[in-house]
Amino acid sequence: MKAEIITIGDEILLGQIVDTNSAWIAQELFAQQIQIQQITSITDQESHILEALHDAASRADIIICTGGLGPTKDDVTKYTAAKYFNTTLVHNPEVMEHVQQIFHRFGRTMPEINKGQAEVLAIADVLFNDWGTAPGMWVEKDGKVYVFLPGVPFEMKNLMTYRVLPKLRDYKTEEKVVNKYILTVGVGESHLAEHIAEIEDQFPPHIHLAYLPKIGLVRLRLTATGTNLDKLEEEAEGWKDKLVDRIGNAVVATEDVSFEEVIVQAFAERGKTLATAESCTGGNIARLITEIPGSSKMFQGAVVAYANEVKMHVLGVQEETLIAHGAVSEETVIQMAKGVQQKLNVDYAIATSGIAGPDGGSAEKPVGTVWVAIAGPNEVKTKLFHFHHDRLINIERTTAQALLLLWNLFQQESEF
Repeated sequence: MKAEIITIGDEILLGQIVDTNSAWIAQELFAQQIQIQQITSITDQESHILEALHDAASRADIIICTGGLGPTKDDVTKYTAAKYFNTTLVHNPEVMEHVQQIFHRFGRTMPEINKGQAEVLAIADVLFNDWGTAPGMWVEKDGKVYVFLPGVPFEMKNLMTYRVLPKLRDYKTEEKVVNKYILTVGVGESHLAEHIAEIEDQFPPHIHLAYLPKIGLVRLRLTATGTNLDKLEEEAEGWKDKLVDRIGNAVVATEDVSFEEVIVQAFAERGKTLATAESCTGGNIARLITEIPGSSKMFQGAVVAYANEVKMHVLGVQEETLIAHGAVSEETVIQMAKGVQQKLNVDYAIATSGIAGPDGGSAEKPVGTVWVAIAGPNEVKTKLFHFHHDRLINIERTTAQALLLLWNLFQQESEF
């Protein structure tokens, strides 16, 4: 069974918001063996909505639309849908009462404009929105299912979880899909592809491998398609094991997780703790770690030591070191890492200092010069990097390399 997602809203195309709805919906649908055929973003214009609905119906069995169900004049989705289905909008007393109760609950008077939210497609099953005023709608026509949802993410997720997904469980699909994941770090996409080419060449036609690179890592997604789910699971697992054996130590996970999740879990399992002393990364490493549930078991804290005064007075970097070698130096990051390690009493510490750009560089230390230090229980590892002139990419690259250096030292010391 194929599905298509249509996100409606000028704000998406203008880049004012990021379409996170589609990614979430796609993941939830795949869990029910419903594959996404296409994702389309369009403006709040009647002609665009009509065209998108028509095109989606030619490709997919399930069409899910988000956005344009609010009370303002630019929200035209349901009026356009009425024209597409050649039907009318009708007043729904239950929706009206629900909208009124929401305003009453917050002690507010309901504006006249919100009465329009009780107007729904005459041919639709109403999907009551427990967390907002705009109801969702479910329409079945010509063998297709159309679902209209509000664009507000938490409202959309609630409606999908409790209204839409339970109804979709009744729709069975013959074609099954199995995905297996391998997370690798420290090896480039091209080198990885060359290393496993022999295995990839042996894949049967229904097995495919996708390379999903990011800075510092490559995620492999092995996809098997067919009709026998148990057989596909067994076959995909076998090919995954062959790839893992060939790749070796660069593999850090065989499930769909982030590198930060791998680090948090490994540290927590072995009872090790971590802290960061960040200059050029500005707390980005700490942010990534603390976004992971369970990070409190292993992460103690961070010092964003941007100014030299903070490096000296908080982390204990010696003034003589800064004068003789500068803030961006091996000597400084070593003292930063040892300083936060001692101050927060942790097993491991990361320190970063560099010139992120676009200015601040010199002939000796151009923009993109970065030093990273990792302090462990037994030693301190350092590395110098020469990145480019893009500030955000420099921060991202420094973060990725710092996590890789941390992982390598952690693995090395865990062997003893």
